[in-house]
Amino acid sequence: MFFSSEKKLHMPTAEQALRGREAKMPVAARHFVLDAPLEGPFPEDTKRAMFGLGCFWGAERKFWETRGVFTTAVGYAAGQTPNPSYQEVCSGLTGHNEVVLVVYRPAEVSYDSLLTLFWESHDPTQGMRQGADRGTQYRSGIYCFDDAQREAATESMQRFQRALDEAGYGPITTELLDAPPFYYAEDYHQQYLAKNPGGYCGLGGTGVGCPTKLAAI
Repeated sequence: MFFSSEKKLHMPTAEQALRGREAKMPVAARHFVLDAPLEGPFPEDTKRAMFGLGCFWGAERKFWETRGVFTTAVGYAAGQTPNPSYQEVCSGLTGHNEVVLVVYRPAEVSYDSLLTLFWESHDPTQGMRQGADRGTQYRSGIYCFDDAQREAATESMQRFQRALDEAGYGPITTELLDAPPFYYAEDYHQQYLAKNPGGYCGLGGTGVGCPTKLAAI
């Protein structure tokens, strides 16, 4: 049973959520662009970040193009169904978001810089959609791996909200959660826009810049 497009804008209950499966999605050994591993263990000088900002095809490209990023992968997170398929996520019955896992070297790129890229690459005031892409899988989300990330994300959200207020935008709807399990998406989704240069990318920001810490003082 599949929900109507309107019901896809609401998170499913535990009773409505699909059961999923124990089998994990097969994952390619190497990143199509960066030639780095898609799965850990990752080098000791790296850290992980996770973001949802609409269709993960364009979102992933934003991060793999960033200096200091070791590898990226797209997948599903913050829902209820274990090891979901893309079709199941699109049904609205898993509760998952389309997310990007970013493995980066803090010595080369800061988490604050990744947050700035996140905020400026989409409109975080749209609730369960990004532009024409509608559904719970397109919601804005930051998923934190430690207290430092949560503190930085909270502070940057406050700074960006003030900038959005000045530009006439509404309140930020981004969910801020501890990092949930990350389920890798199907191989054809990984680095999709590198494999399909003319492929769809619905990513678009507000045109509002995210103030840095110094600018906010």
